[in-house]
Amino acid sequence: MQHSEETLEVIGARVHNLKNIDVSIPREKLVVITGLSGSGKSSLAFDTIYAEGQRRYIETFSAYARQFLGGLERPDVDKIDGLSPVIAIEQKTTSKSPRSTVGTITEIYDFLRLLFARAADAYSYNTGEKMVSYSDEQIKELIINNFTGKRVNILAPVIRARKGHYAELFQQIAKQGFVKVRVNGEIQDIVVGMKLDRYKTHDIEIVIDRMQIEQNEDTDKRLAESIKTAMHHGDDIMMVIEHDSKEVRFFSRTLMCPTTGISYQNPEPNLFSFNSPKGACEHCNGLGTVNQINEKKIIPNPKLSIKAGGLAPLGEFKSSWMFKQLEIIGEKFGFTLSDAIETIPAEAMEMILNGGNEKFSVTSKAAGVTKEYKIDFEGISHFIKNQHDESGSSTIKRWAKEFMDEIECPDCHGSRLKKESLYFKILDKNIADLSQMDVSELTIWFNELESQLTDKQKAIASEVLKEIRARLQFLMDVGLNYLALSRSSKSLSGGEAQRIRLATQIGSQLVGVLYILDEPSIGLHQRDNERLINSLENLRDIGNSVLVVEHDKDMIERADWVIDIGPKAGRFGGKIISEGTPKQLLAEHTLTAQYINGEKKIEVPKTRRKGNGKTLKLIGATGNNLKNVSVEFPLGKLICVTGVSGSGKSTLINETLYPILNEHFFNAVKKPQPFKKIEGLEHIDKVIDIDQSPIGRTPRSNPATYTDVFSEIRTLFTQTPEAMIRGYKAGRFSFNVAGGRCETCEGSGVRTIEMSFLPDVYVECETCQGKRFNRETLEIRFKGKSISDVLNMTVDEAVDFFENIPKIYRKVKTIQDVGLGYITLGQQSTTLSGGEAQRIKLATELSKKDTGNTFYIMDEPTTGLHFEDIRVLMDVIHKLVDKGNTIVIIEHNMDVIKLADYIIDVGMEGGKGGGEILCTGTPEEIIKNKKSYTAQFLRKEL
Repeated sequence: MQHSEETLEVIGARVHNLKNIDVSIPREKLVVITGLSGSGKSSLAFDTIYAEGQRRYIETFSAYARQFLGGLERPDVDKIDGLSPVIAIEQKTTSKSPRSTVGTITEIYDFLRLLFARAADAYSYNTGEKMVSYSDEQIKELIINNFTGKRVNILAPVIRARKGHYAELFQQIAKQGFVKVRVNGEIQDIVVGMKLDRYKTHDIEIVIDRMQIEQNEDTDKRLAESIKTAMHHGDDIMMVIEHDSKEVRFFSRTLMCPTTGISYQNPEPNLFSFNSPKGACEHCNGLGTVNQINEKKIIPNPKLSIKAGGLAPLGEFKSSWMFKQLEIIGEKFGFTLSDAIETIPAEAMEMILNGGNEKFSVTSKAAGVTKEYKIDFEGISHFIKNQHDESGSSTIKRWAKEFMDEIECPDCHGSRLKKESLYFKILDKNIADLSQMDVSELTIWFNELESQLTDKQKAIASEVLKEIRARLQFLMDVGLNYLALSRSSKSLSGGEAQRIRLATQIGSQLVGVLYILDEPSIGLHQRDNERLINSLENLRDIGNSVLVVEHDKDMIERADWVIDIGPKAGRFGGKIISEGTPKQLLAEHTLTAQYINGEKKIEVPKTRRKGNGKTLKLIGATGNNLKNVSVEFPLGKLICVTGVSGSGKSTLINETLYPILNEHFFNAVKKPQPFKKIEGLEHIDKVIDIDQSPIGRTPRSNPATYTDVFSEIRTLFTQTPEAMIRGYKAGRFSFNVAGGRCETCEGSGVRTIEMSFLPDVYVECETCQGKRFNRETLEIRFKGKSISDVLNMTVDEAVDFFENIPKIYRKVKTIQDVGLGYITLGQQSTTLSGGEAQRIKLATELSKKDTGNTFYIMDEPTTGLHFEDIRVLMDVIHKLVDKGNTIVIIEHNMDVIKLADYIIDVGMEGGKGGGEILCTGTPEEIIKNKKSYTAQFLRKEL
């Protein structure tokens, strides 16, 4: 082995499926770990090296601090030497808070706030004039110069346009020794018991001093004292009124409008923060959107009566207080609850929705009796809104949200800030204007800014500008030039979020750190790959070690050192099959090497499918950056949607097309982005979106339960002779219901020990030794195996074991077909990678009986997949399409794009430069296009 100073030594790693491996990784180099999906790459990079780095970091804290952080398990490894501080940049670590934006994550917004607090000019929101502020000395000079030889009153404003009778205020003023006040423009003496009309708005100023202004020492002294007193009482604002002409002038120590006298506090950075009460818009609390009741959601079908459930929040008639009130409203306006809602008079509907409070009497014609009624009704809309705003329960909030729409806040128009904050400007742009520009536009604006500032502004801002420019450049370098700073981090894709964190890290310019990245090329077009690799090399060159888990060919070829883990996946992986420079790798003939040097490749099909001749047409899509796009999807084909990052692919497919189809087939609630119309829905019968979100969030979920093969296996066990004798039903073999499961651990196989201040610890259940079931259940055997043994089988073993049972065989065979033969049926879903979860969903869909008219949508299914895995995946997808289904894939991977029957290329650039359809057609037609970036890279493949 090399001298240990230059290498990171990992000895005896056994985490997950690693087979006691030793590996030495050169430091301050760009190292790529590659291998099949599920072979143990992440186990080595994240679960061993990163986990140990994290644990050592936490060990350095005091015992007091550690009790709040929780002890991190030591990964199962004999020893790790030469480990520097570790920073992991994964895909799933961005915050889902609505307050987090691209600007706040990259810290660019923080620098912008500083810039605006120190170098911006304030303008009045009343008149648009520039605001002014004076020191006491300047105010004195101004008064002497403007009013020499004239009599003036010096006043301190205390009340501005507020209602009230102010009796106590006048008493207080008199106690302080003042004798006159100016009320609503009239100077009056203060008298005992003085008070005003409490329902009108008033302006009140204290008369501090009345004097003749002369150019002498006495005036000077007296004026300085008066100014000081007036400022004290008027909260840093004072007024001067000339006695004869009654002309008013305002003076202020803070920023103030010279005409109307409104003042702003001196700007601090938090005045521009939408996460601080000082800067946030008060109506939407700095979120930029507010929830508003949508009456169409409360009354989805006006033809129904109230009794039949026409008011969605109330449901069908039951004898409750709510319906009693509605009946009384009916008495007043002359309708019954069985009338269709559209026939109910408008004023009655107004009362039902918005409430009312009155008494009335109704005389019965037959008996001549008068009945008194009292209505005290909150109104359904108000009730929902109150539940949403006041309720502590998240379930009730969710319920209320179903009847509301999220709209842009009417006060701040989505800028999230107070009115005052938006009137601080630099070169006529406020901070919200800058946040809404693309990074590329913003970079140009900042590069031209310095030449247009005043000398004073330059002196203040030069350092801040340097930081902002550098950080914007890093965002440009990782290919995110199309994002705006105001973009919410919730709406970022995994790859984008990861590259933002990468840009932030490059911006912090740390040295001597080990960076571990998980497939940074996800969601990045080949064109931008070069820039990304340059950024990583830049990180390496300033003195950091960079460790990347990656399948991208370019990245592997540019690395200084490549570690290939294999030979297969799951329990058949976990060994190092080659390590060395990329040249050494190519000589090794591992699977990875064979794909890179062209010995193996994914073949281009001889002919492209013709499809079934029908099309689905989406017309006039204008969401986000789409420029009124109309696009045809030929059905019965494999369609690829391509284009550079940020060009509008996801907006078109995931945010417009999928919600439209979902709403049509399954009445989903998510609103599609705006579009004009859609044609051809009658040609398909359902839509399925197969994404990379986890298939289950609890350890109880596993591939067997998700694909529903477990139900079939349980049914099979109930049919064994022993189970029939004992009368066991299917529930006996479920670990989620009482009966057959081990009750100590409630069927999870592990016991959770809750530690106060520490994370929960999972230990194997001592009653069932992790088998999940009780002794009696485990006595039932099929072909010598108990239900617990079946859950511990790999899919490959299960395929042989169940080959004579068609129902089970079909389902486990499809899991094997998507290349997941190595996972066990009972493996916890939480331990599956994104690519694995996605393929399990695929397998579930494949095993269903299909009609051949299904529309599948997949977003980058190749994430986390090795070349070999992509081949397997594409075989499966071809099977689906051969049955007549349509599959739309959003993809950057050329191996997938070259297999498509039809390509829709969106471009040209990302962000505002995108949103148009560049070209459509077969790959052979696309490569003739001169403008398309995809075409340039596709030519090499074909």
